[in-house]
Amino acid sequence: MARAQAEPNQPPQTAAVPSPTQEPEAQSPGSITGTVTDPKGAPLVGAKIALTREGKSLAPEVTTGDDGRYAFTGIPPGPFTVTISGEGFASQTASGTLHEKESYLVPEAALAVATAVTEVRVELTPLEIAQEQLKEQEKQRVLGLIPNFYVSYVPNAAPLSSKQKFQLAWKSTIDPVTFGVTAVITGIQQSQNDFSGYGQGAQGYAKRFGANYADLTISTFIGGAILPSLLKQDPRYFYKGTGGWKNRALYAIANSVICKGDNGHWQPNYSSILGSLAAGGISNLYYPSSDRGGGLIVENTLIGIGASAGINLLQEFVMKKLTPNLPKNEPMPPTP
Repeated sequence: MARAQAEPNQPPQTAAVPSPTQEPEAQSPGSITGTVTDPKGAPLVGAKIALTREGKSLAPEVTTGDDGRYAFTGIPPGPFTVTISGEGFASQTASGTLHEKESYLVPEAALAVATAVTEVRVELTPLEIAQEQLKEQEKQRVLGLIPNFYVSYVPNAAPLSSKQKFQLAWKSTIDPVTFGVTAVITGIQQSQNDFSGYGQGAQGYAKRFGANYADLTISTFIGGAILPSLLKQDPRYFYKGTGGWKNRALYAIANSVICKGDNGHWQPNYSSILGSLAAGGISNLYYPSSDRGGGLIVENTLIGIGASAGINLLQEFVMKKLTPNLPKNEPMPPTP
């Protein structure tokens, strides 16, 4: 019987044991240094240096010494950014990559003087605002010719001072168009022989013209300057411009007997009413004796109120369309 052939000796097999995961060795830190100078090259003392990496701080902020130098130590390797700033100087940044155990020298930073940026906030006083708005009003002329000074298209216009109220009255009464309109009215009266006690001819025309201009001047100054100053009322008509036509018409008519006070509140228009009465009383001094009396005062007062209502209606619906150089402002909000 044949013997089995002996197999060669085999080394024993062992299971492979995986080696434990090796953690990377910590990298040795380095340092970052640099120098900051002013525009003339002299060391800049007290400049602030911030060190960041990807927007995060790597070390507390430092400042430059007497020699303009700064230093960061114990900084882990990797990219970095230094931001250099100094009072009165424009900020500057520098970037680099710090290697293990490296002493990184940042190129010298010469800070430029910051461009002065001055923010000036001008706040006008109410008096100055009113003066600017008054200048705009004095440019308002119907068809570019007829004065339209006594209307405000600014709903919340600043109140006028006494001086400004007198200024408005003066500008209105000495305007060349005012003389022209008075001359036309006088001519119509003479043609109809109104106030016949004045007579006809040049002398009669001059007397009528003087009386008409006196009426206008007295009523303008008393009702538009003197009494508004004493009673703290605004002599202007404030354009509404919104709402239905009935609402606007009632507003315009009501403004012949009401007005806005310097405090912004609506109140009876004592200035206009008393001004018409006063002007009517004074007119008794220069009208023909046959036309004087209480009837003249009442007549002038009612005419003044009626004329004011009529003018207000024209202001609300017509004159704005015919008046150039208007201020760019929104109309008053609708009355609830």
